[in-house]
Amino acid sequence: MRHRRTADRQPQSVEALAQSLPRRAFRTVSWREGSNAPLSGRFAALRVRAAQGDRLRQEEWLLIEWPKNEDKPTRYFLSNLPASTLRKDLVNTVKARWRVERDYQDLKQEFGLDHYEGRGWRGFHHHATLCIAAYGFLVAERLRGAHQKKPSQRPQPALPEDYRPRGATDAGSAPCSGLDRDAALDNRRRNCSDTTWKDTYTPSNLVTK
Repeated sequence: MRHRRTADRQPQSVEALAQSLPRRAFRTVSWREGSNAPLSGRFAALRVRAAQGDRLRQEEWLLIEWPKNEDKPTRYFLSNLPASTLRKDLVNTVKARWRVERDYQDLKQEFGLDHYEGRGWRGFHHHATLCIAAYGFLVAERLRGAHQKKPSQRPQPALPEDYRPRGATDAGSAPCSGLDRDAALDNRRRNCSDTTWKDTYTPSNLVTK
């Protein structure tokens, strides 16, 4: 379908379009948790048609990111997601790029995705499938561990009734009010010949290859 341009219907740059938007068109959207605080930014989303010759193109989403401390927008994104897509979903989609790149780095470094040296598609497909499956298992384990309680919050197991700490005296013995030096001397002078020694060593056959 042809689109005829007129004097009042001329294409404009995305920067000029962003500058013409009112301030209320921008909303602060958070897309994920960062190291110290949630990552967020100011975004505006509107439906546009990209200008390309005289051909009338389909409507697309134009997502504009304009930080508060900047004089003009810093990023622009075009998306062919449905017109009913929420602004937060648009932001999550475009910001998933960094998550995808991080996943790709982990797949190469931790699971050897780039170690494949074959030339056939079937071999690479098999190698990539195993790497992705292993990575999916690792992510599932991380998520399961994140939902578990912290060690400080875990209930402590109850001690058995007959528990006695290491080095503690026998509860049934009577306390001694003084030291008996003669008892120590008697033990030192004990005749060692009265002690019976039993050899518990049992020879075994040593098998080597």
